[in-house]
This record gives sequence, C-alpha cells and structure tokens, in this order.
Amino acid sequence: MDLTGLKVMVIDDSNTIRRSAEIFLAQAGCQVLLAEDGFDALAKIADHHPDVIFCDIMMPRLDGYQTCALIKKNSRLAATPVIMLSSKDGLFDRARGRMVGSDEYLTKPFTKDSLLKAVAAHAARRTD
Repeated sequence: MDLTGLKVMVIDDSNTIRRSAEIFLAQAGCQVLLAEDGFDALAKIADHHPDVIFCDIMMPRLDGYQTCALIKKNSRLAATPVIMLSSKDGLFDRARGRMVGSDEYLTKPFTKDSLLKAVAAHAARRTD
C-alpha cells in the first residue's frame, strides 16, 4: 500500500497511541502530524491541511466529538476525512461520531493494517 506523501494527523492524548500510529504511518510513507488534544490539533490543521485526520474520542479539554464537529463546520476543512478512534466499540459512540460528521470509526487498539486501510480508503476518496 503506497501512501507516500499523504499528510495524516493523529490526535490522541495517549503518547503510546500517537507513537504507534506515527510509526505505522511513517513506514507507509505518510507525513505524520501529531496533536495531543483538540485545541492543539485545530491550530495545526489550519497550518498544515492534513489529507486524513484520526481523532481520539476521550480527550481532556476538547473531546473528539467536539473536535470533529469544529473541523466539519469549517468550510475549508469540511471535506477532510475524520476517523474517530475509540477504545469503546458501542453503537451509541458510532452514531454520535456520525452525527458530528466523522467518516469512519476505528476501535483501539488498532492494527497497522486497519490504520493504513482506513487512510487509503479516505485518501482515495479525496482525489476522486
């Protein structure tokens, strides 16, 4: 799977999750942007315009639902795919993710394969 040059942002307050996502994505050729929470992410998104965004749900200050909603409300960013990351795999969480405009829902812990498949699927949609 060649994802060379794609800019992928990972927003998660867990250093472990950020590091493992960064390693998987970098191995596939992605440029990786990391953020620790929604506020950190929103500042970086405006500057770097990532192609795909992974967003954890449970974060301090600004949770993943709020962060996703803010991204989708911004007309310049609305087309950017947002993939929610959560350790909870409930229908309610998935539905809530869809309500704020998320494009997909990935359960943690994710595998390298599931992470890269999600990036590839959404990156392909952007270039169509």
